[in-house]
Amino acid sequence: MKKYAYIGFLGFLAVITTEFGVIGILPQIAEHYKISIDKAGYLLSAFALVIALTGPFMTLLTSGFDRKKIMFTSIAIFLITGFVSSFSPPFWVLILVRILPAFLQPVYIATALSVAVANADADKKNELMSIVFSGVTVAMVTTVPFATWVSSLWSWEYSFMIQTVVSLIALVVIYFMLPSMPVKEKKSYGTQLKILTQPSFILSTAANFFMITAWFSTYSYFADYLNKAKGMNETMVSYMLFVFGIIGVLSTWIAGKMLNKNVTKTTAFFLSGTLVIPVLLYFSNGNLLSTIVVIGIWGFMYSPSFLNASTYMISSVPDSLEFANSLATSFGNLGVTLGTTLGGWMIVTKGVEYNPWIGFVFGLLAFMMMILKSFYEKKERKVLVCKG
Repeated sequence: MKKYAYIGFLGFLAVITTEFGVIGILPQIAEHYKISIDKAGYLLSAFALVIALTGPFMTLLTSGFDRKKIMFTSIAIFLITGFVSSFSPPFWVLILVRILPAFLQPVYIATALSVAVANADADKKNELMSIVFSGVTVAMVTTVPFATWVSSLWSWEYSFMIQTVVSLIALVVIYFMLPSMPVKEKKSYGTQLKILTQPSFILSTAANFFMITAWFSTYSYFADYLNKAKGMNETMVSYMLFVFGIIGVLSTWIAGKMLNKNVTKTTAFFLSGTLVIPVLLYFSNGNLLSTIVVIGIWGFMYSPSFLNASTYMISSVPDSLEFANSLATSFGNLGVTLGTTLGGWMIVTKGVEYNPWIGFVFGLLAFMMMILKSFYEKKERKVLVCKG
């Protein structure tokens, strides 16, 4: 039902505004707390690491709870996070309140996707999932660049105020528009954990991990990269986030349609951006127009990455939607953690202009996992034909 998909989308908008809203203000936070940019990056990497380590466990633990209550509780914690952060607490408190909602982020995503496709026809599920996932790209178009722009006018604390307002709107909509959804039949832990033994799923998980690592080695430091490597000021960076995001909304919609036709080819097409973008960024040099065009292409290729990664993983185990989605979220965020950490290390040791080449290397690794998965599935089909 599309109504539930759009409710899930609104909550996802709040989630992503909170998780990635700091990307545009990391330089300001680093300056305020008198710390290096890589340490400020902990606000992103610590959030992602908690998701990576606890996501599947939390999803299994909450799999028997009413879905409306799970979604409401998750967004309520995101609201508290934004509110406390807007008062510029000590840095350790800022990291602590950033970490708290991370425990329920994969639970929210898995639940929202499950609610969206609960009664949908098989040929409509990927499209409904793309509506929920478009919360990522719409956040990149609206709330994330708007928060960055507002912080450039006043101060970075206003960015967290905007995150609080978005979470409040999502909370109200979930409370009044989503009916109670108790789980009628809870799957056993054993049934859900069984997917971890399937080679095809393991390889798709590795592809997801490498793919997100590739993108976030540079994207986590988007503001710092454009500022130092391309000479843009904070206001210009907020405009670039807007360009990045508005093209991303279109590409996510296109990706949803393409995934309905062929999951593997769609994933490979958008993954190719991890190889193309570093080359284009290098050759754009300091030319402003060229850089804007490349940022547009970057936004188009990057934006459906979480949708593609999740769908690619779920296609291996279509009967374990929620648990597979929580694993996709966890390994994706493990990729965010590794990408952010490696990106911060590169900035400190070499310079931010080299960050895109980390993405190039991990993009190649992701392609290798996809090729291995394809070979394995062909081999399995041959075995089945022989047995038949």
